[in-house]
Amino acid sequence: MRKMIQAAADLDGSSLNQFVVRAAHRQAQEILERESVIRLNREQTKRVFELLDAPPKPNSALLSAKAAHRKFVRA
Repeated sequence: MRKMIQAAADLDGSSLNQFVVRAAHRQAQEILERESVIRLNREQTKRVFELLDAPPKPNSALLSAKAAHRKFVRA
């Protein structure tokens, strides 16, 4: 594996370390984008905007969670 990576680094004109760091950086960027960007289709986007424009009334579970939160955090 090292020989293959070294050969690629040589063809790229970079040191083995530079090549590996750049490859790791590209992979990290891809993972962070994939895990932090939410992609929605047209219908999903429409639904999100509908909910933002007219949010549902809080249900009992949400109200209960809000009350519990207030016990532990001073508002």
